[in-house]
Amino acid sequence: MTPLSGARSSFVQHLAEVAPEALAFRISEGPADVPHGTTIVAVAFDGGVLLAGDRRATMGNLIAQRDIVKTFVTDELTAVGIAGTAGIAKQIVKLFTVELEHYEKIEGVPLTFEGKANRLAGMVRSNFGAALQGLAAVPLLVGFDEAEARGRIVSYDVTGDWHDEVGYHSIGSGSAWAKSSIKKRFRQGLDADGALDVAAEALFDAADDDTATGGPDVLRKLYPTSVVITSDGAVEVAEADVAAATDRVIAARGAQA
Repeated sequence: MTPLSGARSSFVQHLAEVAPEALAFRISEGPADVPHGTTIVAVAFDGGVLLAGDRRATMGNLIAQRDIVKTFVTDELTAVGIAGTAGIAKQIVKLFTVELEHYEKIEGVPLTFEGKANRLAGMVRSNFGAALQGLAAVPLLVGFDEAEARGRIVSYDVTGDWHDEVGYHSIGSGSAWAKSSIKKRFRQGLDADGALDVAAEALFDAADDDTATGGPDVLRKLYPTSVVITSDGAVEVAEADVAAATDRVIAARGAQA
């Protein structure tokens, strides 16, 4: 692929110059009652990483949406989960996806995993003004790092600072309970199916203690969404597989009652 001469490799910089009003993170108004998304978990396994999220968005003490999707495939080897102000977070993810595509078209090569983490950090940092007004949007980046031949998990704070997480991580209002749940079951040598079981139980435990985290809704057939990433690429986990993992958790808890 031949790079285009004279074009910026950053789509965000290009957009800021030609259409700054299109950037989702230029907000000057005060905080408002807007939907917020929770909870996201990531679990590493041998050969890759799994990302999963519950389906509830809240607005104050109300359930704003029962079937929101918070996990997104952003390119062949990465995915992002979102927590915080849902609308802003979704726009950041959409822009990040275009940013990755744009860079590859202009430069002729894809960004490294480190480069992707840094580009997303810049977008989070650009929303810092809105975050100070109560409209924080925080992503969780996961992907397969070809240079290191392993799955990686990257967390962010509202300033755009990012950190590698070892083994597993969670963000959102239910993250404390989710991480405690994962800590009990996580082990080296997990496969993708084992990671899905761990993630399903973590989200179940988070929903048990955090009202903003949606538990499995068997009546409406609403289960968490999940993405698995290996060297072969990022793939959305089939709803039937997530439902089966969640049903195993419910059955095990029922047997203990």
